[in-house]
Amino acid sequence: MKVTIPEQLKADVPQTMLGRVMTATPVVMAVIATMLAGLSSSEMTRAQYSRSMAAQQQSKAGDQWSFFQAKRVRGALQRSTLDMLQSTTELAAFDPGTLNANPEIATLLAEPAGAQTLELLQKGEAPAPGTPPVLEPDIQRALQEIETGKADTEVAPFIAVLDANAIQQAVRSAREFAQSFDDLTKPVNQLVEKVEGRLIKQTAVGVTRSFTAARLRYAAARYEVEARLNQAVANLIELQVRKSNMIAERHHQRSQRFFFGMLAAQAGVIISTFAVAARKRNLLWSLAAGAGVIAVIFAIYVYLYV
Repeated sequence: MKVTIPEQLKADVPQTMLGRVMTATPVVMAVIATMLAGLSSSEMTRAQYSRSMAAQQQSKAGDQWSFFQAKRVRGALQRSTLDMLQSTTELAAFDPGTLNANPEIATLLAEPAGAQTLELLQKGEAPAPGTPPVLEPDIQRALQEIETGKADTEVAPFIAVLDANAIQQAVRSAREFAQSFDDLTKPVNQLVEKVEGRLIKQTAVGVTRSFTAARLRYAAARYEVEARLNQAVANLIELQVRKSNMIAERHHQRSQRFFFGMLAAQAGVIISTFAVAARKRNLLWSLAAGAGVIAVIFAIYVYLYV
């Protein structure tokens, strides 16, 4: 059976490739607009995530700075107490032999950390923390630029080239280095406390005072080293905060521009729809196609370079 298509229906159905493209243009533009809207929403979600991460990192940095300040205050208190002790009493130089004269204290000093404890008390110094972890050149440069007090716009280029994972690794290494110093001084600190507890029972006031002065010098030096190690960790976390904020700003800008591309694609949908409806297919279809092409090119540019 042969089917005959009415002439009026044939006139409404595009028979050429150009006609088919014109009919499909609104659909294609709608798909492009939907895609750009999704990309815009995705970039905004990433921006919000980075902002949230920056806020968490800022909280950690604040805790680290508080820890640093506490160490500095404790060290200052040790030095202040030592100054008062020296100005009010006559102190003899610390002599490790006076401690070994007491059998109980001599037994304590026979522990593995005994020789190191006596040496540090006599010198009034903290043990060497060892070799600090090596930072990548870009991280060192960014920290130096921040320490000079430059504006954020001047520091931004040095932070932009940093890798977030590299900064995270630097923070982890700095924390481990600070913890290694705590582990190094822990046996000495515990032994000093034990010896001081035994000295309270001593009748020789001069021995107790000289030991107390030596302990204060050692503690002040130890707190100073601990403060500097925690300061290094805090500086690196501050670098994390700046990097996260920069990433958030970049995603925010991408979201805005994807949104503008979506608007251009929506404009293409509207124009092409009117073109098909009004059958003014040449000029209006060209405008619709041009808007769609611009939207696609703009979206690719934002995705690759912004």
